[in-house]
Amino acid sequence: MDCKHWTIGIAGALLFAGSADAHHSGAMFDQMVTKTLVGTVREFQWTNPHCFIQLVVKDERGRDVEWSLEMTAPIHLMRLGWRRTSLKPGERITVTIHPLRNGEKGGNVVQALRANGKPIGAAA
Repeated sequence: MDCKHWTIGIAGALLFAGSADAHHSGAMFDQMVTKTLVGTVREFQWTNPHCFIQLVVKDERGRDVEWSLEMTAPIHLMRLGWRRTSLKPGERITVTIHPLRNGEKGGNVVQALRANGKPIGAAA
C-alpha cells in the first residue's frame, strides 16, 4: 500500500474513533424493565451532555433514598418542551424509568409527570 492510501486510512480511523468516543452506550440501563418512582425533586441539573433529576423517594421502610435519573441533552429536551425551569426543588413528580442493571438507585427517564398527572414537556 502506498503512502497516500495509508494517510487516507489513518485519517478515516481517527475520524471514526472520535465519533465512537463522543457518546457512551445506554447498556447500563435495563431497557426491558420499567420502574415507576414517586418522589420529591432535590435538584434538576440542566447540563451537557445529559440532564439529571435528583429525586428523593421513600423506600419500603419509609426512609428517604436519592435516585439519580439520567435524561438526554438539553437541546433534545428543549425539542420535547422541557426548559431549565421545568422542575423546581421540592416539587412532587412521578417518573417512569429504565433502571440501572447493577441495582444502584438510578435510571434513564422514560416519562415524567407532575403531581396532577400532567406530562412534563411537549405533551403537557
